[in-house]
Amino acid sequence: MLIVTITLSLTGCWDRQEINNLAIVLAAGIDQAPGDKIRLTLQIARPKAFGGGGEQAGGAPQENNVWVISQTGKTVLEAQRYLEAKISRSIYWGHTVILVFGENIAKEGVRKATNFFTRVPSPRITIWTLVTKGTAETLLNSHSQLENTSAQSAGAIIRAGVGIPVMLKELSITLATNGVNPVLPRVELTTSGTPQGPGMKESIPAAGNNQQEVNPVHAEITVTGTGVFKDEKLVGWLDIPETRGLLWLKNQMKEGVITVPSIKEQNDVISINLTRGNTKIEPFYDGQNILFNIKIKMEGELWEQQSSEDLNNPKVIKAIENKVARAIENRTRSVLEKAQLEYGVDIFGFGEEFHRKYKKEWAAFEDRWDEEFAAADFNISVEAHIRHTGLNIGRLSKK
Repeated sequence: MLIVTITLSLTGCWDRQEINNLAIVLAAGIDQAPGDKIRLTLQIARPKAFGGGGEQAGGAPQENNVWVISQTGKTVLEAQRYLEAKISRSIYWGHTVILVFGENIAKEGVRKATNFFTRVPSPRITIWTLVTKGTAETLLNSHSQLENTSAQSAGAIIRAGVGIPVMLKELSITLATNGVNPVLPRVELTTSGTPQGPGMKESIPAAGNNQQEVNPVHAEITVTGTGVFKDEKLVGWLDIPETRGLLWLKNQMKEGVITVPSIKEQNDVISINLTRGNTKIEPFYDGQNILFNIKIKMEGELWEQQSSEDLNNPKVIKAIENKVARAIENRTRSVLEKAQLEYGVDIFGFGEEFHRKYKKEWAAFEDRWDEEFAAADFNISVEAHIRHTGLNIGRLSKK
């Protein structure tokens, strides 16, 4: 009796799957298809290519490490079912690195594309979410010169803090929150040197121009800015400098480089490596007008000097710090004005700050916060400190 009882309680690994039976998805792309359908593109790891490290025996041309395949359906799940008729293994989402939205479906709205990934248990909510100009299918048909796949390369770049990193869980939370609109890193294929091996030549269109085939050019997935959304719909773009301003206002600017003009020589510049950044936002409301005080503090190290200022002079350091502070203020004001006047959307989370301080008043603004944000006033003050000047105080050369 005891043996029977113990045996019944040991259910074992009832959902175990052998790796040899899995088609491991590394990247997924969602595009708008004709007939209000969805086009699902999967970048699937090819086990044989991974086993050889990407190099082929006998000097044969290097093969792509992934298989990129697409299918159209009314939903993501339906498209996946159609793909299963072509794929000999079970589709496995557990190692998916990136989820890319094409421009067209992003403009139509991303909720119908994210519902599957947040409802089904197998895809992780830590997937990096991206938006691309053009189609996600084109983006995923690419290689990486350093990583095994372009999906892993894109994931590593986003994880390193280039652009504004957004996981699927963060996108889902933002879509469910009043007082802030989503942003996603914008990625594109850009010309990136020459292909290192005949098998790595790209045949993708528009790698920096409009030609349909660019054989001698290798293109890598590159972060080129930020996609701006109003609720679930893409309404515009930010370039890289504007994205830096966005990171400051969202208190996510922790590393980077700030280059400012020299205080002595007109054509020379000085570069500061950012080591610490902090942004504090406080709202004020007098019953009629909304004002936000924004205080930014940064610390950095002077790592490159083309000019000949005497860095032993505290007045010189103070003058450079003032230039750095003005550069940061200009970036933040630039992206703030674009969000207020051109797109009319709060992508920074000022609404959440207002809600935290003015809970009773928030009920009157909640449904029309973007309009209130567009009319709000902002005071921005920046405090910059240069803590070190690298290994040298002055330039080693006399000229």
